Amino acid sequence: MITPAPEDPYSYDAGLRREGFSPLAGVDEAGRGPIAGPVVASAVVLPDGVRIGGLADSKRLSQRQREEVFWEILSVAEGVGIGVVGPEEIDRINIYRATKKAMVMAVEDLVERPRILVIDAVSLPLEIEQISIPRAEGISASVAAASVVAKVTRDGLMEHFHRLYPEYGFRVHKGYATKRHLQMLESYGPSPIHRRSFSPVSVLKLPLR
Repeated sequence: MITPAPEDPYSYDAGLRREGFSPLAGVDEAGRGPIAGPVVASAVVLPDGVRIGGLADSKRLSQRQREEVFWEILSVAEGVGIGVVGPEEIDRINIYRATKKAMVMAVEDLVERPRILVIDAVSLPLEIEQISIPRAEGISASVAAASVVAKVTRDGLMEHFHRLYPEYGFRVHKGYATKRHLQMLESYGPSPIHRRSFSPVSVLKLPLR
């Protein structure tokens, strides 16, 4: 395997392809930390030689930049898979297992089975060659693309939940434990999409609405 070269994530992916690992899928998630909403994973297969302007780890991009890059990814990608695990299952199996399940779902959602997966920090129970790298979204362009797709997809879901439960302000904080979100949680109690196993939701011991 080639040594990670974070200064050029496209070269990292290209190096793996030259070693025979193609198709290559980058896998990442969004939503491990919030106290409400699902965890969403994405698997993205980018064509060799294609560069997407502005592509970076989703956390380094503004919402507008992420959305622009998101549509560019969808226009050029050879494959995009999505996996979503909701709050009830997160509470049942824990967030770590839920994240891995969402990632597996995203890989299985691809039309063509990848030859290798480059994943952010975890390994998956799949019979596919895998490279697990901490902060992989800064090393592999494919993982950076997956991080953007997962984040934009999850933000869209939280926009939907905002329309269902507008009093919580999900449109603004996306389920993260901001001061305003905690104030609304104390005022109204948990909504159906709050993660009951997460503090401070678990500490409040309030009934579901």
